[in-house]
Order: sequence, then structure tokens, then C-alpha cells
Amino acid sequence: MSLSWEDSFAIAKALSKMHPEVNIEDVSLMMIYHWTLELPGFVDDPELANDGILSAIYQEWYEEVAWL
Repeated sequence: MSLSWEDSFAIAKALSKMHPEVNIEDVSLMMIYHWTLELPGFVDDPELANDGILSAIYQEWYEEVAWL
């Protein structure tokens, strides 16, 4: 399965599984950016990322953790 910047929910789920020990409130947008680029299957252009995209991933991750 390939991931792109448009897949904010799938990226958030993958990041939460790869970094279960992380307190989401301590995560920065730059951390999300770097960790997303490291995800297996991530194929999008790194230069297309912006604060809006990274914030959407953060929000999805935050909401995912809040329901646990």
C-alpha cells in the first residue's frame, strides 16, 4: 500500500503504531514530517508537505489517541 500526503488518516494510524510511546502533545509538525517520510510505502514528494497537511495528520493522530 502506498501513502501520499493526502492520506492523513492512514499516516496518523501508521505513526501511532510506529511510535506508541510518544505523547502526542509533545509531537511537533517537524517530527511528523520526518517520521512520515520514513514510513514504509510513503511515496509522495517531500516538498509538497506544508503546515496544513502536517496539522491534518497531527489532528487525525490526536483523535485516534483520544479514543484509546
